Amino acid sequence: MATVDPAAPKQPLALPDRTLVAATVEAQLPFKGQFKSLTPLAGDASNRRYFRIELTGAAARSVILMQLAEPEAFKQSEEAVSGAAHQVTELPFLNILSHLSKAGVSVPRLYHYDQAAGLLYLEDFGDLTLSEACREASAADLEARYTQAVDALVQMQSKATSPADPNCLAFHRSFDVPLLMWEFDHFLEYGIVARQGKPMCADDHLPIRGEFEKIAELLAGQPRVFVHRDYHSRNLMVDGERLGVIDFQDALMGPVTYDLASLLRDAYIELDEALIDRLIDRYLDGLATHRQVWSNREAFRRLFDFTSIQRNLKAAGRFVYIDRVKGNPKFLADIPRVLNYVKCNLQKYPELDMLRKHLTPYVPELQ
Repeated sequence: MATVDPAAPKQPLALPDRTLVAATVEAQLPFKGQFKSLTPLAGDASNRRYFRIELTGAAARSVILMQLAEPEAFKQSEEAVSGAAHQVTELPFLNILSHLSKAGVSVPRLYHYDQAAGLLYLEDFGDLTLSEACREASAADLEARYTQAVDALVQMQSKATSPADPNCLAFHRSFDVPLLMWEFDHFLEYGIVARQGKPMCADDHLPIRGEFEKIAELLAGQPRVFVHRDYHSRNLMVDGERLGVIDFQDALMGPVTYDLASLLRDAYIELDEALIDRLIDRYLDGLATHRQVWSNREAFRRLFDFTSIQRNLKAAGRFVYIDRVKGNPKFLADIPRVLNYVKCNLQKYPELDMLRKHLTPYVPELQ
């Protein structure tokens, strides 16, 4: 069954010991270089912190330092997880990193892991996210970048799904009905109840959950592939011609449409509908080259849209949670965008009229 992530915000992390970092850089990295400076990087919603180590006299001019909140606190995902009991014997980030690296996915190289200090020394993909690269890009450049992201997704799903690796943590957890419903309930708890400051009427709550269960059963019933879980424009790094993939530690097995919905129905950048249509076709064409053929593309599009509803509602609830529980309001501005996606999909399918009827009164963006 699903397990919830810790709700209590962590105490601020102490800064890494610069003397220790400098000594590690000079003695443990696979190239020669001297420590020059340590600069904090903008954080996200996680309990990790990141720094850039500038070097002198090295082949690599900089290294990313990941600082864990608690050096040994790696046995529970920051996200809710679901699946059979499985003993976690190493950091999920390193476990998934190793699997993706073997699959040929462009993930950062690990230079050194100081387990006692909770510090990971990683390859630097730079600061340019796909989101930032597309902010003022021409239509042609934007499409080219997203085409690259779709191709990388096809590569990751095809090569990281098969053959199954029992040593990879992702193969021991999955998007089953309990986990999908946990995420739906997370939206009800934070995206509605906490946001509006009062409970829902049972006459609406019960039908909504019933409709959510239908969607959860649809998604959980699909063939499972390797799912990054947060494959979107802020977790894809534009490093020259290369597109680097980060923040993959919560990977699991799930529906083929999940990462695609995460990418194309992004909380941070809204794509033109005609472009989305072309990118979905590109994705399906890519799968076909790996002998994964969807002959009924209309059925795939329906599955994509239903996946988007689940993913976008979860994101909306998560953004409120991050504000209320973790004290970080910076994602609140993205809620209208993801809920507008939901509104469009609820209007698109008559079979969702019941859900739309009972949900809309509680969510201004759906009205």
